[in-house]
Amino acid sequence: MDTNKIKKGLGRGLSSLIGETKVKSNINKLPISDLLSNKFQPRKIFDKDNLQDLTNSIKERGIIQPIIVRESANHNSKYEIIAGERRWLAAQKAGLHEVPVVITNVNDLKSLEFAIVENVQRQGLNAIEEARGYQRLIEEFSYDQEKVAQFIGKSRSHITNCLRILNLPEEVLKLVENNKLSAGHAKILVGLNNIEFIVKKIIEKNLSVRQTENLVRIFKIKKQTFKSLKDPNLKVLELSIIEKIGLNVLIKNKKNNTGSLIVEYKDLDQLNKIIEIIKSNY
Repeated sequence: MDTNKIKKGLGRGLSSLIGETKVKSNINKLPISDLLSNKFQPRKIFDKDNLQDLTNSIKERGIIQPIIVRESANHNSKYEIIAGERRWLAAQKAGLHEVPVVITNVNDLKSLEFAIVENVQRQGLNAIEEARGYQRLIEEFSYDQEKVAQFIGKSRSHITNCLRILNLPEEVLKLVENNKLSAGHAKILVGLNNIEFIVKKIIEKNLSVRQTENLVRIFKIKKQTFKSLKDPNLKVLELSIIEKIGLNVLIKNKKNNTGSLIVEYKDLDQLNKIIEIIKSNY
C-alpha cells in the first residue's frame, strides 16, 4: 500500500477511504442472504441495546448509508461485508430482504482498515477489540505503531497503551470485553503482580479508575516501606549468595531470629542446580 495514502484515518472518514479504492459498481441492492460477515471484523460483541436502537431506526427510515462489500473469494455469488456489519444485522432484525450496497475491489489489508475505521468512528470498539485490531495490522500487514497511529488518527502513546492491555491475563481481558472493567482500569493493571487481588477489589467495591489508582499507590508505598525497613546486613548476605549461585534469593528473618531462606528458580535446570549445590556441600 502506498504510504503516502496513509493519512489520519478518522480525520478523512470512510468516504475518503472508499475514494482510494476501485468501486466496481455504484449503489445497488442485494439480498441480505447474499452478504457474509467480514472475516477481519474486529468487533466480537455487538451491544444488544445499541443494535435494537439501530433496528428501530431502520424500520422507520430504512438504511440511509449503504453497506460496503467486496466479492467473496471463497463463496460464489456472495459478498463479504467491508463496512456496515451492524447495519446488516439490524436490517435482518428489522425484517428487510434487501439492503443498499457499494461493491468495491479491495485486498485484505484494506478490508481490515475499513473495519477498524468504521467501528472506531461510528460505535466505539471495546478496548480489547480495538487493541486486537491494531495488533492484526502490525502482525499480519507489517505496520509499526507509528504507522498505525498515523492511519487511525490517534497518538503513538494511545496505540502503545492499547496494545499493552493485551499483556493482561485472559480472564481479565474477558472482564474488559464484557464491560465488567473499563479500559482505564485495564491500563492501571498492566504490569502489577497482584492483579487478581486488585480486580477482585474493583468488582467487590465498584471502584472507579481514580479509586483504583489510589489503591495501587497504597500497595506500592507499603512495598517500598517494607523494603526500606529490611536489615542492611540481610541485604548484603542475600547479594553474596546471589553472586555465588546466580539465582534470586530472599531471606526473611523474624525478631526471634527464626525465618526462611527462599531460593527462586525458573525451570528444572535451575532447580537441579540448587539440589546439586545442597548435595555437594551437605
